[in-house]
Amino acid sequence: EVQLQAAGGGLVQAGGSLRLSCAASGFSFDDYAVGWFRQAPGKEREGVSCIITDGSTYYADSVKGRFTISRDNAKNTVYLQMNSLKPEDTAVYYCNMDIWRFGTWVPYWGQGTQVTVSS
Repeated sequence: EVQLQAAGGGLVQAGGSLRLSCAASGFSFDDYAVGWFRQAPGKEREGVSCIITDGSTYYADSVKGRFTISRDNAKNTVYLQMNSLKPEDTAVYYCNMDIWRFGTWVPYWGQGTQVTVSS
């Protein structure tokens, strides 16, 4: 069974840091890109960052220079290091992987972890 387990959210003051993790199981982790998304109250879910199999990384403009995504294939885990956090970073953060199964791409999501940044 494919599972993504996100963790690491919490309450932090503006300017602080948090590290999110997303542990995966049930498939060949090394073969797939991993993305982080977030959804703030009343807003649509938006892409934050992703890392593909060769280690290339991509970031939304709003987090460039503050967030760093990385992966540890030995641990089947992706991390999102978030520094210089701002109140506008407050959201539920989700990890995502699209897995090739049953002859098609199937999206899988972690359960979400709340990040709250106080001003």
